[in-house]
Amino acid sequence: MVFSSCGTKKNSMRYALSEDTTPKLIFLNYTISKDEKGQIHIGFINKIITDGKLKNSNIFFKTGSKGDLKCSQLDKDSIEITSVIVQNPLVKIIEYVNDSLIFEKKELDLNRSNLSLRLHLHSKTKYISISEITDKPQTGKSLITTKLD
Repeated sequence: MVFSSCGTKKNSMRYALSEDTTPKLIFLNYTISKDEKGQIHIGFINKIITDGKLKNSNIFFKTGSKGDLKCSQLDKDSIEITSVIVQNPLVKIIEYVNDSLIFEKKELDLNRSNLSLRLHLHSKTKYISISEITDKPQTGKSLITTKLD
């Protein structure tokens, strides 16, 4: 069964989950870094595909802001099947107790970090693409595409 979505993306296509396939999870690990010009670079470490389901499917954000990452599952024709938004892994917010014993939050801007993703793997997925969300809505700067075969 195939569903089409309306929107600004011309080739956006959604697939329904098939009940006759065993649910799969994919674990992806990357390194992410920022150079002196502020450009983001991602390096692939490894992937693990296994049987299973996500216990909590609401762990990702519905919309993102500039600097966040969009992780898309693509079919053999590079058409998006599904996507999730991941908060910028180079920005960490920590809570601490200050000298007055009051909780405070501090935002740390990192130059390097690890990015670990755990996703429900659609049976038609052939590629995982990660792009950086830019100023313009519905657009992003492609950072890396991982082939699953």
